Amino acid sequence: MSVLKYPHLFEPLKVRGAVFKNRIFSAPQGYYGVGPDGYYNADAVAFYEAKARGGIAAVVVGDGVVHSPTGAKGNLIRLDDPISKTSLATMAKSISRHGCIAGMELNHGGMYTRGMVQAGRPLYGPSPVKKDDSYHGDLEHVIEMPEDVILEIIEAFGKAAAVVKRQGFGMVTIHAGHGWLLHQFMSTRLNFRTDKWGGSLENRMRFPLAVAESVRRAVGPSFPIEIRISGAEWAMAEDNGYDIDEGVRFAKALDGFVDIIHVSAGTHETSASVTVSHPSMFLEDGANSKYAAEIKKHVNAYVATVGSFSNPQHMEETIASGGADIIHIARQSLADQYLPVKARTGREDEIQECIRCMQCYRTGTTLGLHYCSINPFTSREREVLMAPPVRSKKTILVAGGGIAGMQAALTAADRGHKVILCEKGDRLGGVLLCEEKVPFKKHLADYIARQALLISRAAIDVRLNTEVTPEYARSLKPDVIIAALGSRPVKPDIDGIGGANVMSAETAYADPDKVGDKIVILGGGLAGIELAIYMSKLGRKATILELSDKLTTDESLHTVALKTQIKQHEIDIFLSVKTTKITDTAVFAEGPDGKLEFAADTVAYAIGQAPLADEAIALHDCADEYYPIGDCVEPKNIMNATHTAFVAAYDIGVI
Repeated sequence: MSVLKYPHLFEPLKVRGAVFKNRIFSAPQGYYGVGPDGYYNADAVAFYEAKARGGIAAVVVGDGVVHSPTGAKGNLIRLDDPISKTSLATMAKSISRHGCIAGMELNHGGMYTRGMVQAGRPLYGPSPVKKDDSYHGDLEHVIEMPEDVILEIIEAFGKAAAVVKRQGFGMVTIHAGHGWLLHQFMSTRLNFRTDKWGGSLENRMRFPLAVAESVRRAVGPSFPIEIRISGAEWAMAEDNGYDIDEGVRFAKALDGFVDIIHVSAGTHETSASVTVSHPSMFLEDGANSKYAAEIKKHVNAYVATVGSFSNPQHMEETIASGGADIIHIARQSLADQYLPVKARTGREDEIQECIRCMQCYRTGTTLGLHYCSINPFTSREREVLMAPPVRSKKTILVAGGGIAGMQAALTAADRGHKVILCEKGDRLGGVLLCEEKVPFKKHLADYIARQALLISRAAIDVRLNTEVTPEYARSLKPDVIIAALGSRPVKPDIDGIGGANVMSAETAYADPDKVGDKIVILGGGLAGIELAIYMSKLGRKATILELSDKLTTDESLHTVALKTQIKQHEIDIFLSVKTTKITDTAVFAEGPDGKLEFAADTVAYAIGQAPLADEAIALHDCADEYYPIGDCVEPKNIMNATHTAFVAAYDIGVI
């Protein structure tokens, strides 16, 4: 009998000449740490190596461009550029030395290759299109890819595979999903050709099958080949995207040409669909696993699934039930690189599960770095490994036990300091505790609970129901004070705001039974929108009044998911509206078209947070060192709280 709690998850897997030590793979994630010289920088190498160090069986490096003349996309590795070979070898060695198989994703953007038109190059797709897509921009310049270019790209996939094999990689992943070039040829939404490369399923599969054959010739019979497909497009209904039946036909056609069929979902053709390929917090765990499970019934190849897998028990059950042979994790590998090690050694209760806030995706596309809201180590891997040691251990008082305070306390304790953590409430977690019963915030609640668990296991003196005043702080004689006092809701100055039917968003979250059938929410930021969605799911009729002319300015995929939920729940939103009066039964306002009246049993205000700056400043002279962090400096988000806490605490005692 196996001594492992998750025997199926940790069963080795032999694929051709490679042995994977478990069934947990890191899905391809692009990293924009490639300079104009074509090299992966040291930070990029450290980013991927951290996943391997954490016990993952295969780390697949994302977005290897196979054909630069037609498929170069920004600062991504160009596999057809000889100058890239040295850094490819460094990357492969850094991953594989941890007993992990290094994989490279082979990709071509097709019509979504950015910068082609600006560079004076043709923008190719399977067919000409005219589509103004808010996510990818104007596609009116797309022209039909001629056959000679198709054949050239087929050859380029093989050449790229040969290069990465020579440089030490142990597998390749052909990207044929998510709306990229091969998917474009497979999809009837984008391929309108009438030659041998379009029309029938056989013709639409001709390109990806030729690519698979080219890759096999290049790497030989003992090298594993994975292909990534969308089991269903999940495009908008009016766009006639294909469903799982077509996905099964794709998989059956590929069976025998590849060793692993990696089944995702969605297409980048529409923004809303991206929240399916990257499942939002509103979808269940493993939301796309049903596609892999269905495809596995029809093929002999190994089948991998992906999409919001965070819990090892869930992974174990998926494999044990025959739903998949391999679990790919992406965002979860950012939230906790050490998930495999923790799961195998009985520390699964310490695994930080991805909260699906989409901030990693936003920072990846805007900053070029995949920062994680709950794991400050991510994208700081080399910085942390090379950080100077603590030279002097200090007594640190952390004032406030919210997100920032908990992270500061954990980081400081891990660095060897004596830590006192004070929280004026009776629980750690701060303002976000009000959301712990919200179903789509389950993973946030779990995160707070795990942080509290880790604190209970650390050498941290936790003092609940303890408000840190200047007098109290001085009495402890700390060397350092970290002020993490948080913020308070901004209460608008409106006639009737003190009524019994008026409450903050925090109160509405914490005690939904106090909310009537009709709730008017003042504020169209993230807090207001998420509250409206929560209330709608509880059967209330929610209306949002926003003073500005638009909703939240956050441009993340989470915002896209929010807008989808708004539409689904028929939440009424009024922009450029100023609330003037609140009564027991109604809200009065003025909008562009004049005076408005809204029936309301309950009114909740969510117009922002005010930092507890004065309270924090009052502590500045209570110790030799003083660091204000998080919301008491500027209310932002979980990522800001976590990262400012980590940086402040990590550097203490270094000098």
